[in-house]
Amino acid sequence: MKHESAIAGVGATPYYFRGQSAPQTLYEMICKAILAAVEDAGLTIRDVDGLAFYSMGFDSGLIAESLGIPELTFASTVSGTGGGSAGVLDLAAMAVETGRAKTVICVGACQQLQIRYGTAFSHMPVTPEKAWERAAGLTGPGQVFALIARRHMHTYGTRREAFAEVVISSRLYAATRESAIRRRPLSIDEYMAAPMLADPLCRLDFTLETDGAVAFVVTSGERARDLKRRPVYIAASAHGGTCEWGRAFHWLNMPDPIFTTAGSEPIAARLYAAAGIGPKEIDVALIYDHFSPLVIMQLEDYGFCHRGEGGAFVESGAIRINGSIPVNPHGGHLSEAYIIGMTHIREAVEQLRGEAVNQIEGAQFALVTGGPAPIPMSGAILRN
Repeated sequence: MKHESAIAGVGATPYYFRGQSAPQTLYEMICKAILAAVEDAGLTIRDVDGLAFYSMGFDSGLIAESLGIPELTFASTVSGTGGGSAGVLDLAAMAVETGRAKTVICVGACQQLQIRYGTAFSHMPVTPEKAWERAAGLTGPGQVFALIARRHMHTYGTRREAFAEVVISSRLYAATRESAIRRRPLSIDEYMAAPMLADPLCRLDFTLETDGAVAFVVTSGERARDLKRRPVYIAASAHGGTCEWGRAFHWLNMPDPIFTTAGSEPIAARLYAAAGIGPKEIDVALIYDHFSPLVIMQLEDYGFCHRGEGGAFVESGAIRINGSIPVNPHGGHLSEAYIIGMTHIREAVEQLRGEAVNQIEGAQFALVTGGPAPIPMSGAILRN
């Protein structure tokens, strides 16, 4: 969908290694991020009349009570999990453009005090729909994506060195970003020596497990131009997916041509058509990097290289700051923090405002992707 809406404010808490956000509560962090975003936009909490969530959402009533939002005229959640992260912008823009709300807050947050995301499957009830993971002894998404990564290696000759380059480049970016959890530069030898968690994925191929909250203010483009900060326009957004991709890591019954993808091609096609541009016009890509091989597959899905060529493309240095498509110059989930995709939207806004730590010179268009996960998948193209 092509939009006339804009992100007018951004707010975030510090990022914490999992469990270290206590004694704060999850909703305390959410409210802190919302207040910071509203202040960044030069508005007040009384201006807010909409909320947009994803990944099972939050309690709209509790947020409204806690912050004193006078009235909500819109509140909605993108179904699914991290695949819908960029989809909150789709919801917010539709609300603004249809007149359902004037000022929509998009928010994402996580707090892992008891259950780790890395072992999420082991805590799910044993039902017919969930039986496959438990019977196969799979405790988390990383073990399932390891199977997809191995198939990509077998089919296309992708090497672990390509996975390493995704991780190493994220560390180089994170080294200059104070908010990042993992900032120490990483060598190829250190990567190869890291313990294997789910062959062919080692510990460094897995996302960080962190706590925190990030929020955005979405309003009309016309209104955003009169507010405090430089607006970042939502050039296009989309969420959805095909039945062939379906439940992704919850079933692994994708047909062979799709099995070695990230399931993002339909979203990519809709985004480029709505924005009226192609991959060559994208200046910086914020690719959902919960596991390093999925960055490679998304680069293929979004047309930055041909199918099966993602490994060699990455190994060429293409995703570094001086490469053909810089990827995750904030360090991403692998090195900065995992707030289920929200840090990627934050970085896109900072890049297009011209105030990023690792600024891409002349950046005009940024791609943000939701994570390869059960549908809906999502994505957005932002512009300045």
